[in-house]
Amino acid sequence: MSELSHVDREGRARMVDVSAKADTTRVAVAAGALRTTAEVVALVRADDLPKADVLSTARIAGIAGAKKTSELIPLCHQLALSSVKVEFGFTDTDITIEATAKTKGPTGVEMEALTAVAVAGLTLHDMVKAVDPAATLDGVRLLTKEGGKRGHWERPGTPEPNGETVARPVEQPQGDDLGAGRSAVVLVASTRAAAGIWEDTTGPVLAEWLTGLGFSVRGPLVYADAEIGVGLADALRFAPSLVISTGGTGASPTDGTPEATLAVLDRELPGVAEAIRQRGTAKFPLAALSRGVAGLAGRTVVVNLPGSPGGVKDGIAVLEPLLDHLLAQVAGGGDHDHV
Repeated sequence: MSELSHVDREGRARMVDVSAKADTTRVAVAAGALRTTAEVVALVRADDLPKADVLSTARIAGIAGAKKTSELIPLCHQLALSSVKVEFGFTDTDITIEATAKTKGPTGVEMEALTAVAVAGLTLHDMVKAVDPAATLDGVRLLTKEGGKRGHWERPGTPEPNGETVARPVEQPQGDDLGAGRSAVVLVASTRAAAGIWEDTTGPVLAEWLTGLGFSVRGPLVYADAEIGVGLADALRFAPSLVISTGGTGASPTDGTPEATLAVLDRELPGVAEAIRQRGTAKFPLAALSRGVAGLAGRTVVVNLPGSPGGVKDGIAVLEPLLDHLLAQVAGGGDHDHV
């Protein structure tokens, strides 16, 4: 029979001694959702609430909460966190929250990721309560964790209020949610943006464009160039319909997005990448230096775009008339006569 780690043989609460454990890289991802009204979701997306900067405030609160976990949860260890990321998404009546915490040490960061979600969610509640005092914070849970002797663990499904479990994350709308019900992830490769010393402008443009096309959008997820492989694994975790990355496609020694993408692709779509490159080169000869690739990872379409605003605009112009047909083909439908 399994034993509770935080209870000793006499049944007393204890702090687990981790001094004998090896230091390993540990990552945990947690999620939750603030369930509110369609009016509140629209106001938050338009940044039009009486308390402005709702998502920025909640993001900072979530990061601060993760850093204070050992002070809030009495038996948690103090950890040197190397990264905390808090991201938001939307359904018709939910603001979804996802937090990723990372450290290198002898114990995991599950509680830090969970605390980040909880504190970000409570902050969202505080920001929207003037419009919807009945909003609820639901489904705070651990999704995945990496590191330690147990290696990879992934939640088998999402708990429903009746206690049953279904194999879907709350971030992916079902049925008729958001029109076509398709999901997309926007991934940004930028060491400076990941460090907080530069504001990325390409990711939000892509997220807004995809939302306008009826996609449920996760991100932008921002990763340093050296960690773009981890970012791709994160982006592909729930098998979205589409992953679009921006940045890291050039000839710089740190530009590794194409190599990381090729490592996860099952099949390439070379014509898509070449069309994006040709459109950019027609206006800006240096666009020929982009090494971006496109292809299929399972049933997910993955496309690399350059990290410049112009490169993103070129990518949008090429992809928009292709997406419906391409995604229909990947799903097993679509017209094959002209391909």
